[in-house]
Amino acid sequence: MVRPKLHSPSWLMSLALLLMVATPAFAESQLPDFTELVDMAAPAVVNISTTRDAERITTSSQQFGGQEVPEIFRHFFGDRLPLPPGGAPNRGDEPRHSLGSGFIFDEDGYIMTNAHVVKEADEILVRLNDRRELKAELVGADEKTDVAILKIEADNLSTLDIGESTDLKVGQWVAAIGSPFGFDHSVTSGIISAINRTLPQDVYVPFIQTDVAINPGNSGGPLFNLDGEVVGINSQILTRSGGYMGLSFAIPIDVAMDVAKQLREDGHVSRGWLGVSIQPVTKDLAESFGMEQAEGALIAGLEPSGPAAESGLQAGDIILEVNDQEVDRSSTLPRLVGEVAPNADVELTVLRDGRNETITVEVGEWPNASPEQSDSDQIRLGIAVQPLNDTAKRQLGIDNGVRIARVDPTGQAAAAGIRPGDVLVSIGQQPIESPDQLKEMLTNLPDDQTLPVLLNREGRAYFVAIQLGKAS
Repeated sequence: MVRPKLHSPSWLMSLALLLMVATPAFAESQLPDFTELVDMAAPAVVNISTTRDAERITTSSQQFGGQEVPEIFRHFFGDRLPLPPGGAPNRGDEPRHSLGSGFIFDEDGYIMTNAHVVKEADEILVRLNDRRELKAELVGADEKTDVAILKIEADNLSTLDIGESTDLKVGQWVAAIGSPFGFDHSVTSGIISAINRTLPQDVYVPFIQTDVAINPGNSGGPLFNLDGEVVGINSQILTRSGGYMGLSFAIPIDVAMDVAKQLREDGHVSRGWLGVSIQPVTKDLAESFGMEQAEGALIAGLEPSGPAAESGLQAGDIILEVNDQEVDRSSTLPRLVGEVAPNADVELTVLRDGRNETITVEVGEWPNASPEQSDSDQIRLGIAVQPLNDTAKRQLGIDNGVRIARVDPTGQAAAAGIRPGDVLVSIGQQPIESPDQLKEMLTNLPDDQTLPVLLNREGRAYFVAIQLGKAS
């Protein structure tokens, strides 16, 4: 039998010629050209440098370039320690300088950047594209979203066009301009890898995930779409080495502009608050509640005087929607509620006893929204607590303690892994008897020390180490 010839030399040669001719043209037609975008946008992108007095630098400050950096989400500005003549190591009593990026979004001289870029800065210096260097005033900063607003006094300022981050799609081309390692107006590009990402301790921001190269000094810089509009603020990366590893995260510009408006008008940001402690709905829990899939936020506890309790919500309810917006996982709930103005009504779709119910709640204001609302324990630990009754103590096998009702996602307690529902038993070997006693204890403890904290979680005792902030 004669077999047919499937691959003749002439056929292969024709295919090779076709690929040689067609492939470069195809690739060139599909890749974006960023030159026009950069020419238009670069004049409004700024370099930000800050100075902090040495005595204000705590031992907990992370320094880029350490021997080992764990795989964590990191805010990424550029710590630069000035070297004395001869390149000797920096002395501990010298000021510390940091670098970051930002952009002008208002012709009156308002600049947007990350809050961590200017945190605790004693002096903020802004360098423009035309090499002017100007001192900047901090208008306000919101650590929960990592957005800060600066103000400079100057004429003939270029500004950037603000886009809409709600229109972004996965796979879309984006570009960043910033000052990595102090190299002003460096441009990197990539695509959007995912949207609405929730990161640990950053539950108020639905991050834009990209593969745009972000390095120390990029933080606070703009993320652009192909129309040259700002759609995000570059903020964090996921890294094992301390350097860029292919995952970058930006704050959506819609979130940032809302924060900027409140900072300019009020000096702080107000957020909605329900007064509930929540936990994820696991596959097993979903099955036990008769759910087809694991979704929503399970209410584990309620603050007795909080908006949720007063509206009839109960422990065991599963919140599925907030104003018709799906709560796909528990970490989505704080963001959706936080976007609601305090004292406004919100409709919650709740699963209770196997049936969906709609409950209207008048949202409260998150405590700590302004300095006069802060309690000592919330400032120093980032928690709010409730008394623990005798029945609960007997069930847990403890003699004392207070139950943690709220945990500020950006506070020291959250960083240590403390969760709502945990019982705080002791701090520094001192037993905790009541919320008032805890408040008094924290008021009298020295600043910036690390103490062992004994917790009880679901009947199991364990220690965590936590660093105290400053007392009020």
